[in-house]
Amino acid sequence: MSRCWGVGVLICLVVTRRGRAAIRPLLRPVILAVLLGASLAGCTVGPDYVRAPAPVPGQYKELKGWKVATPSDTVDRGPWWSVYKDKRLDELLPQVEISNQNVNAAAAAYEQARAIIREAQASLFPTLTGGYSVTRSYAGPNVPATVGQGVSPYTTIYNPQAAGSWAPDVWGKVRRQIESNVAAAQVSAADLANAKLSAQATLAVAYFNLATTDSLRALLDKTIADYKRTLEIVRNQHTTGVVSHADEDAVNTQLLNAQAMATNTALQRAQFEHAIAVLIGRPPAELTIARRLLAQRIPTTPVTVPSLLLERRPDIAAAERQMQEQNALIGVAVAAYYPNISLSGAIGLSSSIVPLPFNVANTVWSLGASASETVFDGGLRGAQVDAARAVYWQSVANYRQTVLAAFQQLEDQLAAIRILTQQLKEANDAVSSARRWVGSYMDQYRIGVVDLTTLLYAQSTLLSSEQSALAVRQSLFVASVILIEALGGGWDVSQLPSQAELVKGFSLLPQLPGLY
Repeated sequence: MSRCWGVGVLICLVVTRRGRAAIRPLLRPVILAVLLGASLAGCTVGPDYVRAPAPVPGQYKELKGWKVATPSDTVDRGPWWSVYKDKRLDELLPQVEISNQNVNAAAAAYEQARAIIREAQASLFPTLTGGYSVTRSYAGPNVPATVGQGVSPYTTIYNPQAAGSWAPDVWGKVRRQIESNVAAAQVSAADLANAKLSAQATLAVAYFNLATTDSLRALLDKTIADYKRTLEIVRNQHTTGVVSHADEDAVNTQLLNAQAMATNTALQRAQFEHAIAVLIGRPPAELTIARRLLAQRIPTTPVTVPSLLLERRPDIAAAERQMQEQNALIGVAVAAYYPNISLSGAIGLSSSIVPLPFNVANTVWSLGASASETVFDGGLRGAQVDAARAVYWQSVANYRQTVLAAFQQLEDQLAAIRILTQQLKEANDAVSSARRWVGSYMDQYRIGVVDLTTLLYAQSTLLSSEQSALAVRQSLFVASVILIEALGGGWDVSQLPSQAELVKGFSLLPQLPGLY
């Protein structure tokens, strides 16, 4: 657990070595400080981080007939949404990273996490202060010290001074805190990536839902045109006395219902368009998306092996980084068992004339060192260590649950695409059959073989079948987007900022264990 045995040896050498009597007393704090500083890199209490194992299956349950990714498939080929080959989608999705306010908030949280690292790093350095004071004093003629001495009763003292203090991180408490903060910043970076991916997937789903609404409107417009032709036939027959006015009302009712459904699509379309505008950080009034039809097929998505999923999803990476964040805080709590050591020093001048240039004869300086240890705290430190360990084990459980949820999401979408693909084929066959049915009954109705009710039922069944097929196709596109999101959207754990990037320019900090 602890790598601090070397510090104790070094301190003992300073205090007990035979030649200690020859060391000038004023230099002892300086030598102690140097030895303590030299030993910092080898002293860090608390457990070193080891990634907890995750529940990773050997293969996917729902991968029947699916294409597993080959090494060439994992090469970055551009944004994940480019597989849909939709220019308008290519224009909208990149704007999420720039203008989405939830993404901007996550980016600000990441910058805050980086600043907190710098705050913790500052604790490794001494604190230096400087000051300059001037004191003007007066002693009256009846003051004994000045009577008969012929000196001025006015005295001015100039006192420039500098002071410094340092609490060396002997037991690694500060470095464990930095380790925790670095991991927390990586959590924030992964959260930022997850926020981008989530917002982009939400926009893609809204976009395909909007395209579905446009396709539904096109379907209803075609249906309305068919119903109008039927109405024209019935009116002609009513004029010649072949059918009653009731038949005309029946067809007209069916037509009006279809027109009402078509009108309702405008509301759905407006809501999807407004949602897309907000996702790219724009007021709804500033965005208008041209009508487009939903494509007939979803793109093929290669699926990586289960073990690679841990490196592809930012939410899993965030949960894993949280484990190191909490593991390092155990070391922070353990450090409370060890003495607090501090060094201090001050130097100044005291003179009745302006001390420029400085006069060594007027120098006043001091050095000091202190150590304190808590003898009894009623079990406070033990409770704090236990609490830190409990929080760590919570993070382990959360990590494993995140992994399980990720595999569930992936299996769900694999099953959805497999089953919906089969369902779409069956739904399209039903549409084809219904169209033949309507065509046959229309011919028979014209010659009077079937009644109007049979024809209207066939037409209603055709519309219902076409709507069902469109809904299945919509679900397929949504499942495709969620599958890509479940696979990480092309993200990789290597995109997390490394320790070197987060503590850039800070060469005194040794390589922290377990960090990317």
